[in-house]
Amino acid sequence: MTDLVVVSLERWDDVWRRNQYLVDGLLRNDPDLRVLFVEPPSDPLHDARSRRRPERGHRSRPVGETGRLWSWRPTKWLPRRIDAGFDDRFILGIQDAAGELGFRDPALWVNDPRLAGVMVATGWPTLYDITDDWATADRPAAERGRIVEGEALLLAHADEVVACSSELERRKAPQRPSQRHPIVVIRNAVDVEDYQRPRPRPALLPAGRTAVYAGTLHQDRLDVDLVLSTAEALAGEVSIVLVGPNALGRDATERLRTTGVSMPGAQPRDVLIGSLQHADVLIVPHLVNAFTDSLDPIKLYEYLAVGRPIVSTPVAGFRDAVRCIGPTGYPAAVSATARTERLSLRPGPTPDDWSSRVTDVHDVLRRLPRERGA
Repeated sequence: MTDLVVVSLERWDDVWRRNQYLVDGLLRNDPDLRVLFVEPPSDPLHDARSRRRPERGHRSRPVGETGRLWSWRPTKWLPRRIDAGFDDRFILGIQDAAGELGFRDPALWVNDPRLAGVMVATGWPTLYDITDDWATADRPAAERGRIVEGEALLLAHADEVVACSSELERRKAPQRPSQRHPIVVIRNAVDVEDYQRPRPRPALLPAGRTAVYAGTLHQDRLDVDLVLSTAEALAGEVSIVLVGPNALGRDATERLRTTGVSMPGAQPRDVLIGSLQHADVLIVPHLVNAFTDSLDPIKLYEYLAVGRPIVSTPVAGFRDAVRCIGPTGYPAAVSATARTERLSLRPGPTPDDWSSRVTDVHDVLRRLPRERGA
């Protein structure tokens, strides 16, 4: 395999997630590999309604220093209910972007089930990487229908399927035909060496004791009401800092800020890691439901790597690794942990490193057919 098109649920930005770590590792290990990273569409109208600076998409452009990685992002000017042909143009745009880079019959890596149509339209050998059970997330009926339909296509026809958790494999396996290769579980990980290298205390952390959460602020995962009750209970004692991109709505964002919760947004990696290392306690105030029970949280590995105490709700991943507590006792547990645990960077049990996951994904990609329809 020399060419790979990755249809991602996330942008290639400074907040690295599973796709970026894995793609970066594959590029480092294979000097002949070239990758087109397809980002989710920009949505200027939604940006404006959310009081964010509207952004436009972009043509293929190089990313990083390898000279073998490009990102491409379309622009969605109107809602799909008005512009019903957008997804068809999106798929054609992916084909055109790959063709302009000289990709001929590349392998396809799909992370967004709504774009199963790329596999259908191109016939490219396909890997479906399942990172979340989006079919159980709270979504409008039309969007959920697209997710369910797309996932059914991918599970039935993708050449290979991997999932980040055993729970996802258990849920999706019945939809995988027996003549296809079974779903392979490839969990998340962390860059252990990077996260254990000491950083200075970031200026974004308030003076005094801090409880830090790292990750995208998303309504599907974050229990906003629990964060609010914890912030109110600990006012003047422990400052809550939520570090990461904010995908919450305006109402939730305003409620959190009014309660004194700090939300500095996405941060460079050194600042993010420094925030974790210098926290008095790392928190995971997540919802516990069918969606979160499917996850293998990357933050679990990041939190373990820096060796700080953790207070989590009994959510998948964390409940098998640390002592968890329900919403009723959560504020008191955060307070007690922040008061009794003094700051000292002490790596705990070494979590798995992304390098081993890159090897696992490479082995799966090698099994893909080498030609269209093979």
